[in-house]
Amino acid sequence: MRLFLLLGSINMALSIALGAFGAHGLKGKVAEKMIANWNTGAHYHMIHALGMLIVGILLSKIQDSGMLTTSGWLMLAGVVLFSGSLYVMAVTGITKLGAITPIGGLAFIVAWVLMAVVAYKQFS
Repeated sequence: MRLFLLLGSINMALSIALGAFGAHGLKGKVAEKMIANWNTGAHYHMIHALGMLIVGILLSKIQDSGMLTTSGWLMLAGVVLFSGSLYVMAVTGITKLGAITPIGGLAFIVAWVLMAVVAYKQFS
């Protein structure tokens, strides 16, 4: 529980800082399309940092939920793979990194499906 509250909080702070950097630090330095990629990465980063916080809160109510813990780890992996690939692509211009992005997106999807399964089983 505490770990995902910590990870979620740190990732919220990072997503805000990185979003601000993209809005102010990259303007005029990279192509608009790359700024849009950066912004997409920051947006999904923030959403999934909130997701990690939700996992932490739910873990305080649900003891020993392996699926919920896996959901949290998949959200973190998704941030690294999805948002991270977009951040690196934006600053380097290496568009081949876009091949990694869908893997992070899949991690996000599976994370939310696992959370839905846990919610259905625990709260129905």
